[in-house]
Amino acid sequence: MSENNFSRRKFLTGAAAIGAVGAVGFNPLVSCSSGGGSATSGGSFKKLSDLAIPPLLDAAPDGKPLKAGVIGCGGRGTGAALNWLSAGPNVTITALGDVFQDRVNSCKARIKKDFNVDVPEENCFVGFDNYEKVIAADVDVVILCAPPVFRPDHFEAAVNARKHVFLEKPVAVDPTGIRKVMAASKIADGLGLKIVAGTQRRHQHEYIEIYKKVATGEIGEIISANAYWNQSKLWHRNPNADWSEMEYMIRDWVNWLWLSGDHIVEQHVHNIDVINWFTGTHPTKAVGFGSRHRRVTGDQYDNFSVDFVYDNGMHMHSMCRQINGCTNNVSEWIRGTKGQTNCANKIFDLQGNEIYAFQYPADAEGKPQRIDPYRQEHVDLITCIRQNIPVNEAEGIAISNMTAIMGRVSAYTGKEVTWDEMMNSDMKLGPTTYIMGDVGIMATATVPVPGEAPQG
Repeated sequence: MSENNFSRRKFLTGAAAIGAVGAVGFNPLVSCSSGGGSATSGGSFKKLSDLAIPPLLDAAPDGKPLKAGVIGCGGRGTGAALNWLSAGPNVTITALGDVFQDRVNSCKARIKKDFNVDVPEENCFVGFDNYEKVIAADVDVVILCAPPVFRPDHFEAAVNARKHVFLEKPVAVDPTGIRKVMAASKIADGLGLKIVAGTQRRHQHEYIEIYKKVATGEIGEIISANAYWNQSKLWHRNPNADWSEMEYMIRDWVNWLWLSGDHIVEQHVHNIDVINWFTGTHPTKAVGFGSRHRRVTGDQYDNFSVDFVYDNGMHMHSMCRQINGCTNNVSEWIRGTKGQTNCANKIFDLQGNEIYAFQYPADAEGKPQRIDPYRQEHVDLITCIRQNIPVNEAEGIAISNMTAIMGRVSAYTGKEVTWDEMMNSDMKLGPTTYIMGDVGIMATATVPVPGEAPQG
């Protein structure tokens, strides 16, 4: 499935989409309950008391038993399951779901090995409808970790069933999915559900301390930003004669646009989200480019470079790459009128002199007591459920996710793309129905060529 198949006219004519956005009351500034921003790029600073900071306890408090179900039992789903079980007392996992039996089996075995938790066989579900069965299996919380194309439907179903959610990023691969997540997020607010997203930097002590300083004016007004995720090749799966087309693509999902959204969406969204979080807003247009040099499967790029522009004229340069043998860099950087920061743990003056460095408290042996942010996400979710603290990060990650989609579309087409175009787009990736067979996508998939996409 190639983005070349989507003309500019196609994502400029989304009348139905406009109605959907209006229905959820979309606001470009994230609400406090969704991890609201500082709006420092717009000229106002916050008081510490106004910031929505997660509880950040070392472990969740005890309370009523909480049963979780995992939807998507691959590496990330299994990791999230272990994080959940390690986050506090009186929590368990009672249901597992995936499209593949071997994934369910491996996740079940790992949970048993690490935590001696037995998930009942009758609560282990396989197939494209596994998510419905997990949600219906008397769980309090659902952990959503299937490939991103499925996330909007899974999230919507979980919210409609009144379940708390751990919502792994990214939350969608196209604008249609983003709007579905935003609409479900509004419903979750009304129901008082607790939603924590897989943007772990928002639950990481050092990032939060720097965010607090930036939000309260430490570096002045934000005037520019950079976001990077440059790394070596991720992974791929070779075709297997025993697999159907659908099975192969899902097992190789990080290399297919319709399943992952491309790596600017699937992975680089972390860094983009940091900039949106710190600025309290999102870009309004993008001009980008990218290419494919060494990726061996799928239909995606292996590098992107995007110039994002905000409504006040501020620019963010976004860069991501998955190619072996190159210089790697996973980081964010923000410059202000009074100073600059790497967002992660340090603040510098305008001349580059370090003026603040975050320090974790030391243990008895003098070693920093750093808490795994992947575990911290679940500590915070459980804490908010048990102490009835409002938290809903769905809209925040949806906005960052849409920012990444805007950059991807610009790079694929070679054209300037605006936020409004994306919010009004009827673009929907992937097949209309899911079957574990041959669906005809691979035969027509092509790598996008900038400047050659139909302009309508």
